[in-house]
Amino acid sequence: MDTNLPVSDKPRVVIVGCGFGGLRLAQALHKAPVQVVVVDRNNYHNFQPLLYQVATGALEADSIAYPIRKIFAGQTNFFYRMADVQRIESTTNTLVTSVGHIQYDYLVLATGSLTNFFGLESIERNAMQIKSIPNALNLRSFIFQNFEKALLTSDPAEKQALLNIVVVGGGPTGVEISGSLAEMRKHVLPKDYPELDLQAMQIFLVEAGPALLGTMSLASQSDAKRYMDDLGVLVQLNTPIKRYEDGKAYFSDTEFIQTENLVWAAGVNGAEVPGLPAESVTRNKRITVNDWNLVQGQTNIFAIGDVANMVTTDMPQGMPMLAPVAQQHADHLALNLQRMLRGETPRDFVYNNKGSMAIVSRNKAVVDLPGNIHFNGFFGWLTWLFVHLMTLVGFRNKVVALVDWAFSYFSSDQALRLIIRPFSRRDVKDDKGKKGAEHRTATVEYNATPPAIQEPA
Repeated sequence: MDTNLPVSDKPRVVIVGCGFGGLRLAQALHKAPVQVVVVDRNNYHNFQPLLYQVATGALEADSIAYPIRKIFAGQTNFFYRMADVQRIESTTNTLVTSVGHIQYDYLVLATGSLTNFFGLESIERNAMQIKSIPNALNLRSFIFQNFEKALLTSDPAEKQALLNIVVVGGGPTGVEISGSLAEMRKHVLPKDYPELDLQAMQIFLVEAGPALLGTMSLASQSDAKRYMDDLGVLVQLNTPIKRYEDGKAYFSDTEFIQTENLVWAAGVNGAEVPGLPAESVTRNKRITVNDWNLVQGQTNIFAIGDVANMVTTDMPQGMPMLAPVAQQHADHLALNLQRMLRGETPRDFVYNNKGSMAIVSRNKAVVDLPGNIHFNGFFGWLTWLFVHLMTLVGFRNKVVALVDWAFSYFSSDQALRLIIRPFSRRDVKDDKGKKGAEHRTATVEYNATPPAIQEPA
């Protein structure tokens, strides 16, 4: 199959993935003398930090997603192909996809991350996750389906398992979804399910480490734990979940929590692309890059964002897997690509840490800024809302999210409690399991040749 990309005398930059990094890079190259090609399996960019609000009915999916083609309308050097990427053939500068072969002068991997189940097959098979819009919609349907089932059973143990929710992972995602569920239990569910004793509903937040929000300050960790206690979330620290089967989340061979609702938010791996040498892929399946985001052992393949493992003196474990890192990678690489086109030496990347934050519930959030600045509560909550609102793509999405948040704040209600697509655990829950359709491959030919790149001394 021919991808029908136009032949150009300009170097072609192929970007795999349109998350925070890929989107920012493609935008930053809008005036560069290159042809920009974005390849993504979805035709939209989604705002991952708000997926938990889709899962809990606070926002609809189209409030956090925006069509890729609409984002780049008017950018004349931009082209998009909807496809699954299958492998890289670096010897021929070819990207093999489900819709054909695409040749590149420069290849940028901005594939983000996937859920890390740490080899726990029973959890990967049976738990819910929240890494994509389909995941979030599935989780929302599944939780409400189980509440409907709880109305129909007279078995106390079965009813308790249907009501209990266990969130595994005490990072920002786990804290945010636990807090949102606790708000639902208090304000929303009693109105919808007056027949159920929702005092019996238990929300567990289980963390293998010694604290919530382990990468944030001690003050934020303490505040988050206090907020969870105030909301009635049962926090269990130093408690790794070992397996999940038959509606039981085991944290030892004999001890378990009875639940039909296990949400796995305990870790992520880089979303590597097959075809790179094994030595360039490091722990958590991230790709080793130098200070220019150049992949180890390559001359024209780069990686940015979550999938890139850039080790520095200040960060010996690699850059954090955060949206600001991906965006700064993208901005810097856009400048370096243009420097290379002019025959100039690329500049090393320097990370500007702008801080981190996490929301727990209404009026409860924690914020850490550089210089050991920490604040929380209502002001932290407003800061979180403002930053996330400004980062959403598209004016409509900003307005819709603001209206939905205002309505939820003043009415203590969430109207999006719809089971539009009933979900079963037999369904495919992980986007990475999708198979590309059978296809014929075709090679796109053109004349541009990339300038040579030298490793830094």
